[in-house]
Amino acid sequence: MQPQSRHKMAAKCFSGALHLLPLFLLLPVTTKGATLSITNQCSYTVWPAAVPVGGGVQLNPGKSWTIDMESATRGSVWPRTGCSFDFESTGKGSCKTGDCGGMLTCTSKGQPPLTLAEFNFGGFGPGGTDVFDISLVDGFNVPMDLLPVPAKGQGEQGCSKGPHCAANITPQCPQELKAPGGCNNACTVFKQDKYCCNGSSTCEPTNYSGFFKRMCPEAFSYALDTSDTTFTCPSGTNYQVIFCPPVNISSLASPPAANPPISALASPLPAIPSAPVATEPTHMKSSSFARRRVFAVILSVGGLTVLVILSTFFIYKLRTRQQQEMEEGDEEFGELLGAPSRFTFQQLQEATSQFRDKLGEGGFGSVFEGRYGEERIAVKRLDGAGQGKREFLAEVQTIGNIHHINLVRLIGFCAEKSHRLLVYEYMPKGSLDKWIYYRHDSSTAPLDWQTRRKIITHIAKGLSYLHEECMKRIAHLDVKPQNILLDENFNAKLSDFGLCKLIDRDKSQVITRMRGTPGYLAPEWLTSQITEKADIYSFGVVVMEMISGRKNLDTSQSEESIHLITLLEEKVKSDELADLIEKDNTDMRAHREEILEMMKLAMWCLQIDSKRRPQMSEVIKVLEGDLDAESKIEHNFVATSQTMFGIAGNTDSSDPPQASNLSAPR
Repeated sequence: MQPQSRHKMAAKCFSGALHLLPLFLLLPVTTKGATLSITNQCSYTVWPAAVPVGGGVQLNPGKSWTIDMESATRGSVWPRTGCSFDFESTGKGSCKTGDCGGMLTCTSKGQPPLTLAEFNFGGFGPGGTDVFDISLVDGFNVPMDLLPVPAKGQGEQGCSKGPHCAANITPQCPQELKAPGGCNNACTVFKQDKYCCNGSSTCEPTNYSGFFKRMCPEAFSYALDTSDTTFTCPSGTNYQVIFCPPVNISSLASPPAANPPISALASPLPAIPSAPVATEPTHMKSSSFARRRVFAVILSVGGLTVLVILSTFFIYKLRTRQQQEMEEGDEEFGELLGAPSRFTFQQLQEATSQFRDKLGEGGFGSVFEGRYGEERIAVKRLDGAGQGKREFLAEVQTIGNIHHINLVRLIGFCAEKSHRLLVYEYMPKGSLDKWIYYRHDSSTAPLDWQTRRKIITHIAKGLSYLHEECMKRIAHLDVKPQNILLDENFNAKLSDFGLCKLIDRDKSQVITRMRGTPGYLAPEWLTSQITEKADIYSFGVVVMEMISGRKNLDTSQSEESIHLITLLEEKVKSDELADLIEKDNTDMRAHREEILEMMKLAMWCLQIDSKRRPQMSEVIKVLEGDLDAESKIEHNFVATSQTMFGIAGNTDSSDPPQASNLSAPR
């Protein structure tokens, strides 16, 4: 790009605050500053920053932060999300959105995407005027309102209503503009004149120029912007910024208390207008006031007593119900047909030496090493907030009734009061993820290609048994390296059946809520209509991770390489698949052609349309050399729009799982 073109672009894709510049050039009339109250009504923590005051705090849900701005102050406030700071020493850290040099206390504006509350306080224009707006020029992070709080006795006269942007834009953001935790502006992303618009009425929405404007019409952006996005108030007005406001926030504006502390402040409450009353003699007023006070005290005490009684009653009923559910659950587990051995909690405490040696930790609980008799065991202890009764029952019933060399063996379980534990065979090499993700500090040698190929084949055989050799098909629904365990000879076995679903042979799919792990979910999870083909997509992701030696979602990679499967789309279209083979591994490089064939199999499994994916029995035939991988496939593996996922036919609802009738064990 020529220097002149770059300067032209810089003039159009400028900082959001500068569009107020013509108003800032007017001479100030008064010198009074303003008080800015910032309230977080989001369900998550926000780290707001404010310039030029050098502000920055951690603002938990429901908390507020108040700043006294000096006169003739021009600046902005914005929310930062996904932050981590070292508060006790440097205050350095990072945020997913709106970071400013890694500092908690900012002295300069952050990087997009960030939603700016912009202001210029101090009396500009005839009679003294503040100018303010919400700017989406730099992108979108958190819904925000910027509202005036008129000084006492001033009323609403002369004040604009204040801009609102209560819509949550991020989930609807076009894929090209998505950023971690926010939505970038097209102008700053593409750096082309046609995306900036600069107020033109001919902006094309297909170029994303109208996206921000449609979602937040009262906020300033380059797209189709008008003068309606700049707001004014008389000098001396105070303001409040509200993150994640309700849809109708205007009625909540009320003056904050004088000089409130930075610590927690309640969210502003609506002012209640006083009704007109008739004039009374003074002694009648006093007597009436005294009676009202006595009545109020009696009413308060009575209400408190009723509240205590009701609370006690509900707590009692809740505990009674929980106790009944535990007893019913114990009875239900005791009646399982063909279930594995049942242990007492005390037996497993002794077997694990009071849960001393932890092997690992997952989303549902922790796994401990133990010994029962002469056999080494792995005991999975579920936490109260993770795997529920339904998932626990599914795992006991399903894996307790199946036997296959490539499925981990469930020895027994414990269901005693609130204790839920599963006892598995011990797998000395641990889970696959410890062996395939390349780490400089890893003490384990990288796996050679033949070992990886053997593991891939074992995973396929385990899934084929679940999908095709049982009376009811079993969809695992959480296939990932953490759930693939290895014995002393690197034989692989599928584990963790807490999320599995059983599908009748006369049903094509089940309808179920989303479950599984981000990075391994098939596109059809967007429809909640699931078949066993969801496992085949996850299998394709695992194969690519084993070939590349990295996670599918890896934020330590460069921005364009964070998502491995998206990178796979690009590499296959540019005929550069070999670039994805694990680097710094001479054995993997030596088997380049064989690995490229394996990648073709993975891509067959990664088809967006589930009907175009192979059965696992076909995958095994490819691995054993009896079948060639399908060559006529789509080279798109990530759904970016409304897509037909190949879901059709009879459905089954998401009922509690039941034990499957299985073929003979192998």
